Amino acid sequence: MFRRLAISLLLAGAALDAGARTRPHYGGTLHVEIAGDPWERPTGVARRLVYDGLTQFDAGGALSPALAVGWEQDNNFHRWQFRLRLGVRFHDGTALTSAVVAASLATSCGSACPWDAVKAVGPLVIFTSDNPMPNLPALLASDQFLIALTGTGNGGTAAGTGPFQVTGFNNGVLSLAANENCWLGRPFADAIEIRVRRPVRDQWLDLGSGHADVVEVPAEQLRQAQQQRLSVISSPPITLVALELGDAGALANTNLRAAIAAAVDRSALYNVIFQKQGEVTASLLPQRMSGYSFLFPTERDLNKAQALRGGLAAGTLTMSADGDAAMQLAAQRIALNLRESGINVQMVPAGVRHADLMLRRFTISGNDPAAALERILWDAGQLAAVSEQSSADLYKRERTILENYRIIPLVDLPLGYASGPRVRDLRLRADGSLDLAGASLEDVR
Repeated sequence: MFRRLAISLLLAGAALDAGARTRPHYGGTLHVEIAGDPWERPTGVARRLVYDGLTQFDAGGALSPALAVGWEQDNNFHRWQFRLRLGVRFHDGTALTSAVVAASLATSCGSACPWDAVKAVGPLVIFTSDNPMPNLPALLASDQFLIALTGTGNGGTAAGTGPFQVTGFNNGVLSLAANENCWLGRPFADAIEIRVRRPVRDQWLDLGSGHADVVEVPAEQLRQAQQQRLSVISSPPITLVALELGDAGALANTNLRAAIAAAVDRSALYNVIFQKQGEVTASLLPQRMSGYSFLFPTERDLNKAQALRGGLAAGTLTMSADGDAAMQLAAQRIALNLRESGINVQMVPAGVRHADLMLRRFTISGNDPAAALERILWDAGQLAAVSEQSSADLYKRERTILENYRIIPLVDLPLGYASGPRVRDLRLRADGSLDLAGASLEDVR
């Protein structure tokens, strides 16, 4: 009996110790390293730590309240009103009001907003438009419409309502402190330090030495990270890599744009550049969301490309690529494909917005296909409401969009991160971005 009692006590002690190790702790500084800018759209790490939107997507991709507790439409989606959450304050103590929200939203998109007017009426923020806005609540969950007190949304001095507030930026490290009065509740970590412009290789070395807690894992390096036994979390394929084409000059000819679409070798991008991560696509929406992605052919057809080009004198087209080294390599591979079809392409520096062709990433958010499609079109500068609901109607709408060859889908990619042993409850949001507000540290340093 004594032996059984001793064993029971040992097992109970082990269970209590394990529970203590996994129970969230308050305190400590979370060290994060990234290769880019923490404020960049759409997945800048700092953006959703500092700012909130009127709406948000929950972990399952469903639309849920954030700074707005409810919303309703009338006049057949031409008017929406959003009721603000009471008692919310910005980091500097300023109260969240409908006037502040309307001012922030008015500056977030300038003259190219998905609404014609936004105004404050008491606790309500009201949007009106001559065109229907069936997916406005979902659009407002995107990173572009996060609410900043100054309306700048560029970090630094702009105040938000999020779980962390900016305290400084020195020597390439953005410092954030817990917002003790956050409407969502206080985050577990006391502070987050985000080291920026850090190459992925150096991030992984810092993770191994304990100098970093969370680092990036690009899609093309997910398999390598798993082989190195890193603790990796990754999203479904929710980032669309697509080629965006202008419609001026030689590209005003639809046949030339169609030739470019036929000349691109998606399989080479998927197999070589992105190391078989994600999935090849010729559709704006992924198969898991639409159910019809497989109907769009993804195979390269060089003969068709050459026939469509015919005797067209395209001159030399320019191409730029947003993003990391993998995106640059992908753009170079596409340029080679086009040269093989007789279309000459010259690469220009990343971020050049007036290039003839731009290789871009688009975020696929939420689980509503119509709203996700409208978000992609919005990001591509094509302001068009998507009201179709059935798969058949959405397929027809997307086919019409793609037959214009202004945007050419190529690959859907996942987003990934790795964490150190002291990090608990690290999760990704529905758009693949890091959710650090709920993460905690097992020990404090």
